[in-house]
Amino acid sequence: MSEKKTALVISAHAADFVWRCGGAIALHQKLGYEVTIVCLSYGERGESAKLWKQGATLEQVKAARRTEAENAAAALSAHDIRFMDLGDYPLDVDRDAKMALVEIIRAVQPKFMMSHSLWDPYNTDHMGATRIALECRMIAQAWGHNPGQKVLGAPQLYLFEPHQTEQMGWKPDVFLDISEVWDQKRAAIECMEGQQHLWDYYTNLAQNRANHFRRNSGGQAGGRAAKYAEGFQSVFPRTVDEL
Repeated sequence: MSEKKTALVISAHAADFVWRCGGAIALHQKLGYEVTIVCLSYGERGESAKLWKQGATLEQVKAARRTEAENAAAALSAHDIRFMDLGDYPLDVDRDAKMALVEIIRAVQPKFMMSHSLWDPYNTDHMGATRIALECRMIAQAWGHNPGQKVLGAPQLYLFEPHQTEQMGWKPDVFLDISEVWDQKRAAIECMEGQQHLWDYYTNLAQNRANHFRRNSGGQAGGRAAKYAEGFQSVFPRTVDEL
């Protein structure tokens, strides 16, 4: 029996996973992975301006963003989505929350993980989420943490593309062709009714990254005709037997 393939996405806010790695989620589900999404917050304070302008209460904003994220996860066929409700602006992850995230990581045993760029001066919640992802990945690898549990191996952490990329020190070294699942990603994008101003931005970005995929898969000499792609930056060296 083959070992189960899993992946884990750690999203600072409830919409981040949609814009930045929705294609990767849908594609890997199609490839037989079980992809779990963890939303550290709903993005209720900082990323829900439309709802606040309509006079919604805090609980109404949270409920609306949760529904949007659940609908988006379903559109991507994600295996599971979990909400930690840690608050945003600022994202405040205490020791108990870290230990809860470690438990999720150990339960999922991801073959790879995804989170935000290491630097984001426009939204410190994003880089905070990645710092926490790295810390909890480390703890999950420790044999002395809750001895008897299955420890984590060494999953790659892929950093998905931030907004205003050129300001973030983010340098992609992986381009993923998501053309065959683009319709799912676009459907997930349209679930994010509170941030409609980003729908076309991330559609255009996927088309631009497809151009980079084509050039780096053979360029004018016959690169693969990707129409939509996502870019990622790997944190750890990748081990290979041949190039």
